[in-house]
Amino acid sequence: MNSLLAALRFLTIIPIPGRRGHAPADLSGSLWYFPLVGLLLGGLTAAIFWVMAPFLPRPVAAVLAVAVLLAWSGGLHLDGVADCGDGFFSARSRERILEIMRDSRIGSMGVVGLVLVLALKGAALSTLPRDHFWRVLLLMPLAGRVAILLMLALLPYARPEGGLATVFYGGRKWPAALSGIVVLGVGAWLTAGITGLTSAFDTLILLLPFCYYCYARIGGATGDTLGAACEIGETLLLVFYVSLF
Repeated sequence: MNSLLAALRFLTIIPIPGRRGHAPADLSGSLWYFPLVGLLLGGLTAAIFWVMAPFLPRPVAAVLAVAVLLAWSGGLHLDGVADCGDGFFSARSRERILEIMRDSRIGSMGVVGLVLVLALKGAALSTLPRDHFWRVLLLMPLAGRVAILLMLALLPYARPEGGLATVFYGGRKWPAALSGIVVLGVGAWLTAGITGLTSAFDTLILLLPFCYYCYARIGGATGDTLGAACEIGETLLLVFYVSLF
């Protein structure tokens, strides 16, 4: 239970009373619950738009859905997109890239990254019939959290001095990642059949080049690249779903 609470505290802004789930051991053990948190957020978002979507124009519903998904995490993962944009496209050394990514200020390439991710999500969602909103909204947060697990399993931590994500490297990364992939596959199949399963598979495959790019540029993963992986996972699943629908 403590590890589940740790996953909820870290991945969402859902208020959790008490002090349970704050210990490093709870955080390192929380990896197993990342897919469950993704399903929870997807289920809540899908339920909201199951009720609201019939009363809203599709573009409006799409933008609001993107906003709700963003709100659950308080923009935590989008911050990773912005920092990765500023760092990776700065054409600097590994050490300088890591410094830029740690800077709380946002630069022009970070803004470009944020706009592209949000615009792509809104545009892709707006092309779906209303009765398919709930399917993809259920799967997107799940795909994003599994993407985090996949990057954790594939890459070492890039900062020798440690950082926010260091604690998760004490957990069982590969078993948690494989478990998450199975959950994503089963959930995608039950929710959207072959379209959902193919979208999930393609999403995980295309995450591999991003993982390699992170390794080539900075030698591994950071909290920012993990956040960016989450957003990329959500976006890729949506784009593949729309393309295959």
